[in-house]
Amino acid sequence: MDRIVALPLAPLPGPDVLAAALGLAAAFREAGAPVVAVRAQRPGAAEQPAGSGLAEGVAQDGDIVVVKHSVGAFQGTDLDERLRARGVDTLVMAGVATNLGVESTARAAADLGYRLVFAEDAMSGLTAAEHRAAVSLDFPRFGTVVTAAEVEFAAA
Repeated sequence: MDRIVALPLAPLPGPDVLAAALGLAAAFREAGAPVVAVRAQRPGAAEQPAGSGLAEGVAQDGDIVVVKHSVGAFQGTDLDERLRARGVDTLVMAGVATNLGVESTARAAADLGYRLVFAEDAMSGLTAAEHRAAVSLDFPRFGTVVTAAEVEFAAA
């Protein structure tokens, strides 16, 4: 979402996170793997704040687009069903904010039995300290922390 990318994020600025996420998405598409794009929508609001749509280039034809109404992308959505229908068992996590939406989604995914990989340089927090805490303390308990360049794809 443009308004999220524009926030003063840390340790990485929003445009850097977006570029890394777009690179991952392109690699996923090239490998024939599904791409999930998530945007938040305030429940009950007649109008969403400006910049609430997905940033340009994030979602393309064939991608899974999820509109979440809570912190995580699984609660109250059909994301789990859509992933399982495609045979997905491993998720590569990226986005903003590391310790909020990314972590909440990762915790739910772990509870649902997904294997998790965290692309550390394709996410950022509202503060560097919050990002570091999630990446160094929490994420290793749920999966593997790597850079976007280190993400590996299994043969399709």
